[in-house]
Amino acid sequence: MTRYAGRRAVVVGQDTGIGLAIAKRLVEGGARVLLTARTAADGAHARSELGSAAHVVESLDGLYDTAGRPDGLDGPDLLFADAVATARPLLPLLRDGGAVVLTAPAPSQAAVRALAAELAPRGIRVNAVAPGCIEAAPPVAPPPLPPLGRLGSAEEVARAALFLATDATFTTGAHLPVDGGLGPA
Repeated sequence: MTRYAGRRAVVVGQDTGIGLAIAKRLVEGGARVLLTARTAADGAHARSELGSAAHVVESLDGLYDTAGRPDGLDGPDLLFADAVATARPLLPLLRDGGAVVLTAPAPSQAAVRALAAELAPRGIRVNAVAPGCIEAAPPVAPPPLPPLGRLGSAEEVARAALFLATDATFTTGAHLPVDGGLGPA
């Protein structure tokens, strides 16, 4: 499949679960992907899942070559980050007309809209998915089920994030709940 052919993406802040699911779909669709891993073990796991089609580094420091340029991925047009603070150092590298999708439940609607307004002059769209009731391994205690009666998967959050990044081309500043109908806490 070549749905994402020609795309260059950075997935940072979540090397397992949601971030890895996003990276997998991008790689399967033909994108060049750079994924950050929190630990060497997480990096090894991500490499085994993604194969040679993705570049996995174990910290943001590993993102740059000796000349200070992004190593392995020049001028990404898609950025998936767990938080605004994680995304901010990478924004100068992002191509004009690109997209940022925040993938952790924490970013407030106000933070998403503020970053969207800041990047709008560059044609960069900023949106967020707000995952809730997502399967995690291993669960400490069974979470309450949302109205849909089951837990969601990282893959379902990845599909929503990719929709916001690539298909929702006239959407910015949006905060999309992916929570099985749980709604605000």
